Formats: sequence, structure tokens, C-alpha cells
Amino acid sequence: MRRWRRYGADRLYVTQESGARVGSVDLQSGEVVVDDPLHEAGLRRAAQAYLRADVAELAMTLPDPGAALDPVDESALQAWLGGDDWDSINLAAIRGERGSSVRTRLERMGDEGWQVVHDVPLGRQGSLVEHLLIGPAGIFTVAERRHPGQRIVVEGRTIAVDGRSMSYLRDARLEATRVQGALLAAACAAITVRGVVVVHGDLEVRTVQPQHDAFAIARQDVQTVFRAMPVRLDPARVMAIAHVARQRATWSR
Repeated sequence: MRRWRRYGADRLYVTQESGARVGSVDLQSGEVVVDDPLHEAGLRRAAQAYLRADVAELAMTLPDPGAALDPVDESALQAWLGGDDWDSINLAAIRGERGSSVRTRLERMGDEGWQVVHDVPLGRQGSLVEHLLIGPAGIFTVAERRHPGQRIVVEGRTIAVDGRSMSYLRDARLEATRVQGALLAAACAAITVRGVVVVHGDLEVRTVQPQHDAFAIARQDVQTVFRAMPVRLDPARVMAIAHVARQRATWSR
């Protein structure tokens, strides 16, 4: 278990000893995502143990997939995360099917030829790309920034939240450049990666955002924006790049 706090995000990531991902807990929104639903209880138990230990990283035996949290641990974890009643969470909710998560919106484009890779481990310093989206319109790194109820203004290459300048677009450019370099090094020739910041808040875009540069969009417009973009990659190329993107060796250079 490892906690990742950067760029306004706060998440707990749980992996197996082999490096295979078990899932994650968003400690801000309470969203729980598991790759295998049988590991849901184990993920929650791991999260509870980690939060109790108050350490940077914690290793423990993965509980029996059938083992549930005792009532005390259930209550403690629910109090930390807030929101859902764990007993009422179904598989759809576990996978983010709440109608509002960026992860869900991106995955819903799968039937339209898009591929998405979540939580990409970029480099050896613990950096993570929240979502890597690959589809007909190209390749995009996607990061979510939550500012509900706040005014977000994009002007040129800058973004401000309630008048305070933020580095979101600059960070997105740098992240996209790093991802592009890694994919090029992994033999994905002639590709361009563009950074995207998805914001939850009152977004106002005052000037046209430059083509091929990082850009910001409102969370509710995610699917509409990507669907409206011109086609740049054919289906075979999309699948080939997505295959490379899912290889751990691509990102460990």
C-alpha cells in the first residue's frame, strides 16, 4: 500500500508483491476501484490497516478474498471516506459507475474505438498518470482537478481558480511530454501526446486553447469534446499503441 499525494490528488494504491495492481481508494471522493471484485474486501481491509498505521508505505498479507471487514473496521473506513453505505455498493459502483467520475466517462467510449489505461506508473520516482486515453483523435494524458463551486478561468496557456494561478496546464504539458518520450522509446513512431485537465467546477474558457497544446475541459463535456475531434489514428494503430501502453516495461525506463 502506498499513498500518493500530488497535484491536488490524494489516493491510496494497493498492489500485490509481484507489482500487479489490486486497486485504489480516492481519499478525497471516497471512490473505490478494484481490478478484481473478489479483492474488494481485501482492498478495504488494506486501506483500513494503512490509515491506522500512518506510514508512507505498508506491506501486509492479502486477506482471503471472501473475508469481510468486521463492523468496527467498516465503520472506521466509512467515517474516513464518507459517502456510500458499503453494504449497498454493487459491482457497478465499485467500478465507478456513478455517472460523474472521469474514469467512467472515459471507459464508456470503449465502444467507439477508444482505449484507456489508468494509473500509469511513469518513471521510477513514483509519478502516476491518472488516465492515458488512446483513440481515433490521438493520445491524451488526462488529469482530474476538483474545485466544486469555485470559478475556474482559462486564458491562453494559464488557468486560475478563484483568481489564484494554478500550474495545472503546465503540469499537463510536462506529463504529456514525458509520456510521449516513453512511447517513442518503446517504438511507437510518429506519435504526439496532448495533455488534458478535466475540471470539476465553474469553468470559463476566455480564449481559444491552442491546438496541440494542453487544454482544460469541464467534466460533463469529456465525451462530447473527444468525440468531436478529427480522426488521426485508425483502429489498428489505436490497438497497437494501447498494447504498448499496457506493458510495465514501457514506463520503467
